[in-house]
Amino acid sequence: MNAPLEQLAALRKSSRPGDEAKPVGDASNTGESKDRQETPDLAETAEAGETSETGKVLDAEVPAEQLLESLQQELNRIQRSMRLTLQAKLQGLVGRSLGSLEHNRALAAAIQTMLDQHGFRLRCQQCGHAAILRVSPRKGIPSGAFVLDHTIDGKRTFHGGGAIVPPIHLLAKPQRKPRGG
Repeated sequence: MNAPLEQLAALRKSSRPGDEAKPVGDASNTGESKDRQETPDLAETAEAGETSETGKVLDAEVPAEQLLESLQQELNRIQRSMRLTLQAKLQGLVGRSLGSLEHNRALAAAIQTMLDQHGFRLRCQQCGHAAILRVSPRKGIPSGAFVLDHTIDGKRTFHGGGAIVPPIHLLAKPQRKPRGG
């Protein structure tokens, strides 16, 4: 059993009729900050039968699986909103070059770091696969070529190759595949 389900199971046991309510968020015993006391987590709110941020009444008798499914749906909505916002903001870089290989590499690295932090990849315009943006030296392009680095059928592939930032369409970062060995 994973940790969140264990916590929910323990919460359900402690909130059964006849059990004494346990104090929640006692900072003097746990060393937690005052902010932690004032912001109950989902399980504490559910135990109290209070309303969530969306205004729905939370019930302590809701199965853990249903709570986790609801949480996953909310996370998916948040991730979609982040993806669309980040994609819109990055459109201002499409079609640009910073004039040197070093600067373009720094730009591509900064974009890729931002995408990695939030679990995104660029969609390759040529094949549709999730890809990493890189800048490679290329004859005839002194500032380097923006390429999309990805694996297709187990082989590393580079698509693109223009002197400017390619069109940006974001995808969720795919799960890593286990290496066969």
